[in-house]
Amino acid sequence: MAFGEQPAYLRVADDLRQQIADGTLPPHTRLPSQASIRAAYGVSDTVALEARKVLMAEGLVEGRSGSGTYVRERPVPRTITRSGYRTLNDCSPFRQEQADERVRGTWEAQSERGEAAPGIAERLGIEAGDPVMCTRYVFRIGTEAAMCSTSWEPLRITGRTPVMLPEQGPLAGRGVVERMAAIDVIVDNVAEEVEARPALAAEARVLGGLPGHPVLVVRRTYRAGCLPVETADVVVPADRFRVAYHLPVR
Repeated sequence: MAFGEQPAYLRVADDLRQQIADGTLPPHTRLPSQASIRAAYGVSDTVALEARKVLMAEGLVEGRSGSGTYVRERPVPRTITRSGYRTLNDCSPFRQEQADERVRGTWEAQSERGEAAPGIAERLGIEAGDPVMCTRYVFRIGTEAAMCSTSWEPLRITGRTPVMLPEQGPLAGRGVVERMAAIDVIVDNVAEEVEARPALAAEARVLGGLPGHPVLVVRRTYRAGCLPVETADVVVPADRFRVAYHLPVR
């Protein structure tokens, strides 16, 4: 193989990808079998298999048990709007993650006391093993799971207060900023980092799709001055949603 020349399996994958893009292989069409690929492109079984694996890893095709591999329907991406910690009217956990007030949604949550893992402890400015309240959320638009998140709050701030459990008590479901204000902790800034990675198996079960399909992860930390009061990983399926930021100009 000459320098710079693509391996055979990538050339086959490129051609099949183009057929999917131009509609030659429309959604729900069965992908050519391994034997058909071998014959059509004059390649080995190994090359044909690797080409199919590339398309599956990219989320372009999906396997159906006992039936074969089919072209996936590509949804038109919708937008999840982020706008920092301020909202106009609704301070709910859903609005905290989706600032577009035209989009309505619901959420489910489950909280449990735990110990901060080293990475979470670093984000919260506490020691590894310190007690935290961990809350796992699933956010839905209609019946569709649009996002999931895991939130951690240091119990040295919220422990033994009415807001220790985010989804219980007098401020249940009111979001981080309002809950913290109730215990005289004034959240005045938020930092977010966005990364892309393959979905974990547990995330794929909640959000739909397959493990390995791309997701966007928003790593968010609320602070009162320099004091971190909450940090969260918000996971968004990248094939169905894009993340947009609307930020004030100062």
